[in-house]
Amino acid sequence: MSGYILLNFLIYCVVNAFTPGPGNILALNTVTNYGWKKGRPLFFGIFAGYYVVQITCAIIVYAIGSVMPEILGVMKYVGAAYILWLAIHIALSKPSGESVESSASFMKGFLLQFVNVKIYMFGITAQTGYVTGISTELSVLLLFGLIIATFGTVATSFWIGIGVLIQKFYLKHYRVVNGILALILLECIWSMLTM
Repeated sequence: MSGYILLNFLIYCVVNAFTPGPGNILALNTVTNYGWKKGRPLFFGIFAGYYVVQITCAIIVYAIGSVMPEILGVMKYVGAAYILWLAIHIALSKPSGESVESSASFMKGFLLQFVNVKIYMFGITAQTGYVTGISTELSVLLLFGLIIATFGTVATSFWIGIGVLIQKFYLKHYRVVNGILALILLECIWSMLTM
């Protein structure tokens, strides 16, 4: 991979990973509601799910790349419905209105990634746009899938850090913050459905 292509791949990864998406918004909302310690299971679920999805993307790109647009077409609507539910849930949530166990669970974070169309699009676009032109070997695609997932994990960790910094502000102004987060998720749905 030439330096120019690698640089563009890295820029693409940074931009995609750090922009608001369902995982980043859920992580931010969870840390502001429950703090780092109580939110850890959800965060680790998001991280693990990210790696599994990116490995899955690499395998799919390798095996059945020509079928992928049809699969993503269906997943886009499933993902949009889940993200809408998440936006409503965040908009209506209160800082201590639910039990932490049901709201900040590993499975919730993990399963979110399987309907998070943003990370499928991120992974598949990065793989087909930058990697397959250089190599279509499964080992290379898996390596780049892991790199993409690492960018996502770092970005989500950044959003968690922002949440820790604004936690006191959030507790005073949670309705406004939750409203903004819900609107950002609605924008994610809009951009997903109009692509």
